[in-house]
Amino acid sequence: MGKLISWIVLTLALAGPAIADNLNWRIRSEHPNVVSLEFYSQDYSRAWPGDGEVYILDDYDTHSYNLQCQSGETICYGAWVRGDSDSYWGVGLNDANGCSDCCYTCGQGDTDLRILNN
Repeated sequence: MGKLISWIVLTLALAGPAIADNLNWRIRSEHPNVVSLEFYSQDYSRAWPGDGEVYILDDYDTHSYNLQCQSGETICYGAWVRGDSDSYWGVGLNDANGCSDCCYTCGQGDTDLRILNN
C-alpha cells in the first residue's frame, strides 16, 4: 500500500499544476450597429467576461482584452450584432458556430488585430 501511495504522489508531482498565462486580444468594430463580444475556452467550460455578461463595442476604437488563461488553452472569440445573433463573427453567440481563424492558444503571444465589419 505504501508503494502505491508513493507512486500516486510522484505521478501527481510530475504532472505539475496548470500554468497560468495571458492572452491579449485586440478587436475593433467597424460595423454601424452595436456589437456584443465574448471569448470562449475550447478546453474548459468558461467564457470571458462570463456570468452572462458581454463586452460591448459601440465605437470604432481598437479595444484590448487581456484574458487570464491556462498555458496551451485554446480561446475563440464570438461577436454578434446586438439583437441579431444571426449576424456574427468568429464563433458567434454562445460559441455556437465554427470558424477557420478565430481561435488562439494561450501563452503563444498576442492576437492579431481583429476588425469586425460588414
